[in-house]
Amino acid sequence: MLWTSWVVLLLCWGATSGERWADERDGDSGELQADSRRQRSPPPVEPLDFGFVPAAVYDTHAYYEPGAVGILFHIVHAFLYVIQPNNFPKDMIVTVIQQNMGGIKIEEWRKPENVVLLLQWIYYEAGFLICGTFGILFIVLTPIIGLCFCVCRCCDNCGGEMHQRQRKNVDCTRGFYTASLIATSIFFVVGLCIAYAGNHNISTQIKSTRRLINTNMRDLKTFANNTPAQVDYLTAQYTTAKNKVLSDLDNIGPLLGGRIQSQLEKEVVPSLDTALRMAGAMRETKEALENVSTSLEVLQEGTGKLQASLTDERASLSNTLSDPACTNGAVSPTCNTIRSTLARLGINADFSNLPNVNHALANVDNVLKTDLSNIVQKGYSSFNDTPTLVKEQTKNIVTGVKGMLDKIGMEIIGFSKMFPIEPSLANFTIFLNDGQKNIESYYPQIDQMDFYRWIGCVSVLCMVVLVLAFNVLGLLCGSCGYDKQASPTTRGCLSNTGGNLLMAGVGFSFIFAWALMAMVTTLFVVGGNVEKLVCEPLANRQLFKIIDTPFLVHPAKKNFLPGMLFQNPNIDLTLGAMLRECRENNGLYYALQLETMFNINSFLNRTVYNRDLAKVFDGVKVDLQDITLLEAEGRDSLINFANSGVGEINFEAFLTEVNKGVTLVDLLSFSTDLEAQADQLPRGALENALKGHASSIRSIHREQVVPMEQAMKYVKARSTLSQSIKQLQRMSNDLPVKVTNILSAIDAVEYLITHNASHVIKQETKNYVESLVGYFRQYTQWVKVSLNVEVAQCKPISNLVDSMEIVACSFIVDSVNTFWFGLGGCCVLLIPSMIFSVKLAKYYRRMDTEDVFEDGQEGWN
Repeated sequence: MLWTSWVVLLLCWGATSGERWADERDGDSGELQADSRRQRSPPPVEPLDFGFVPAAVYDTHAYYEPGAVGILFHIVHAFLYVIQPNNFPKDMIVTVIQQNMGGIKIEEWRKPENVVLLLQWIYYEAGFLICGTFGILFIVLTPIIGLCFCVCRCCDNCGGEMHQRQRKNVDCTRGFYTASLIATSIFFVVGLCIAYAGNHNISTQIKSTRRLINTNMRDLKTFANNTPAQVDYLTAQYTTAKNKVLSDLDNIGPLLGGRIQSQLEKEVVPSLDTALRMAGAMRETKEALENVSTSLEVLQEGTGKLQASLTDERASLSNTLSDPACTNGAVSPTCNTIRSTLARLGINADFSNLPNVNHALANVDNVLKTDLSNIVQKGYSSFNDTPTLVKEQTKNIVTGVKGMLDKIGMEIIGFSKMFPIEPSLANFTIFLNDGQKNIESYYPQIDQMDFYRWIGCVSVLCMVVLVLAFNVLGLLCGSCGYDKQASPTTRGCLSNTGGNLLMAGVGFSFIFAWALMAMVTTLFVVGGNVEKLVCEPLANRQLFKIIDTPFLVHPAKKNFLPGMLFQNPNIDLTLGAMLRECRENNGLYYALQLETMFNINSFLNRTVYNRDLAKVFDGVKVDLQDITLLEAEGRDSLINFANSGVGEINFEAFLTEVNKGVTLVDLLSFSTDLEAQADQLPRGALENALKGHASSIRSIHREQVVPMEQAMKYVKARSTLSQSIKQLQRMSNDLPVKVTNILSAIDAVEYLITHNASHVIKQETKNYVESLVGYFRQYTQWVKVSLNVEVAQCKPISNLVDSMEIVACSFIVDSVNTFWFGLGGCCVLLIPSMIFSVKLAKYYRRMDTEDVFEDGQEGWN
């Protein structure tokens, strides 16, 4: 944790020096935030690619898998849980620490609250106290009992009498003691293996400890070496946002001018489109008038010839009916009837009476001498030059903004150089190298001490092995040399040796048992409490909750960690939270909540979101008065077109004549009726004359009427005349009103551009500035995320803590607990071993006396 504190202090070097400067500009930051809240809908901003912060690769894997010996660790943990099933006494420890910060005073423990704490502690440690008491009793009583046992045997008591009485169940009893001692010896072996495994695991894990030290040191160096490069990368990426802003400033014409144009074109383009359509209508009007004039000439020519032919025929027929023969009473009615139909012998559609359109056509020709379409296109071009106009008029402003951006970049780079991060981390790297060399210099001493420790533990185990060896040898010699036929006084040398070996094992048991139990009790009390009060709380993070308890070290200091690191205990920072963030490999800035010391967002807001930038663009003045949508010549052209006389044409007269037939009566029917009436007359010259007129009328119909009705020339002329008249009627409908509306719309748009466009310009300038600020906002957001997640990733700190936990708890404490667990089992087994050995030795040793029966028979079967 000392290294952790040192790294933190290095990264926070000089951060407090910027607080006063930060406070002086908080008001400006507040105003900027208020302005941002008033924005209703910020314009879309193109996302920027800032790349990836150079990542550090850490080698340490702070995870330990003990393998097969882990089974023994779990057994020991289960045993300790049986001994101590109570939960971790967090509240009690916190109370003890808070009440004894000034030092432990004996008289203070007489207070009732301290007595209660003492009783609670005794209750919590009840299992260890009971087991410790038994251990102490074992340590004290074993030598006393051994001494009494020896004295008792010397007095031929306690099995010391070399006489064995005859029993019927001798073999059964001997077999029971033999099996019991064998079983005890097997458990001895198990206990020895467990103890040796724990002892050997410590030596084995020393190499892993070196690996953890090397990887942790390497990770800390990587952390120290990569952090400056990561910070430099963050500051360098300001160039990405700056270059994008510069690109938008270079394209201020298409961007800002284009936005202004897109807002104004909602009014401008429709008015110009209407004027352009009117220019097209002028050309269509001219074409229609020309069609009317041409078609009218063709039709007037045809109807004129027909009118002359019918007039001559009607006059000739009238002369024929004036013949005296028509005065005859029988003929007179027929002649009168024919005479009454003469008025229908004429043309129906008389185009000769229609007025010509040459005057209107001439006026339209004069109007078209002015190219209204070209004038309107000039209006389009003038309006489309808005981006160029904006670029020219904002040239000086853009130059000033570019200078401001360069200044901001220099401020950011200069600020990053204010803090001696790189030299401090370089010194930290030197400190790590020196520290690693110092640690490595202790490796030979550690190896030597571990060797002595290993030899000492093996020596302790050899005491048990010595007792086990006597037991095994005694069983082998006694069992192999035992003769059922031999009497107790005549037992063989091998059997007697087995009994003596068993008794030697009992003697060594009394000699070593108390020392072994003293060692077991000491390791049990220390190792068990370390496991329950340190290792388990460290594994489930309960220990950090004690350290993170508010006001633990002082009533006026809320949090311990920020008080130690930043001399500000009121910061809401806990050790557990910091290590949790570091385990997730987040940045140290986020893990230590360094924003409370120096808020990078406030700095970037004051530097990057410079209010001067907004003030400069507030002064943007775009003058659009040079835009001319419709020149005076174009206006005159529209007015002249409205007064061209097209609307004064009698369209109804034209349509009426076009819709009429060629003649008033069907000439074929008229000629047929005339022949029928001629047939009613007496034969003679009058009859023949009337039939001749009928034949002439048919000839007129065939030669003149039929061509006018069917010939393409006349049909096309009538159709063209009809369509053109309708077209002219449609286009001339309210023509002066349409022209007036067009001119009014253009006048209104020009007034909007020259007088009322300032609001549009201001709004679009604001949106344009927001888009520029949006790039910087992306940069600051990226910086914040990178600082929280990618820069100075503090995984080495959590790895260091976890490695210390692995070494202290998994490598040492678990192995020590496994050692005393196996050795303690052997110590407990010494008691039945001594009992069974004493009992069994009676059946193997050669006795001095034996039972003698009267019949002279001895029974030792």
